[in-house]
Amino acid sequence: MQNLTILQYPDPRLYTVAKPVAVVDDRVRKLVAAMLETMYAANGVGLAATQVDVHERIIVLDTSEERNAPVVLINPQIVRQSAQDKEWEEGCLSVPGIYDKITRPAEVRVRALDAQGAVFEMDADGLTAVCILHEMDHLLGKVFVDYLSPLKRSRIKTKMLKRQRQAA
Repeated sequence: MQNLTILQYPDPRLYTVAKPVAVVDDRVRKLVAAMLETMYAANGVGLAATQVDVHERIIVLDTSEERNAPVVLINPQIVRQSAQDKEWEEGCLSVPGIYDKITRPAEVRVRALDAQGAVFEMDADGLTAVCILHEMDHLLGKVFVDYLSPLKRSRIKTKMLKRQRQAA
């Protein structure tokens, strides 16, 4: 299977709000497999369909040390999040090489469909919670740099555009 192209910030398509998946079928399962392959190839821990220019509510992630515990979240919804926040240094496959501290809820419970279309819920904390919330933001048309100050965002945008020009 071929790796998908990951959109790079500040591509306006990253700001598209994803639509729910109507039915989990072979097309969706093929997309999930391609997203997982793309995420692993890019050494990421999570990937939202929005990042590969598919504007459907699909997330893949794997925060395991061994990189052998993929999780698929189709039409995910946060059903509970802790009142306690935690600050994490985040990065993003759509903003390569850029990291900054973001504060998010320390724990979450998410309800979603799996790759077979079955409903499940999962509790997450630590890196997994951060990853879920980060990828959920992508489905809402938000990139982690949107949490940063306007000055930092401007500098990151300038840096990313310069990199893209040099690569072209």
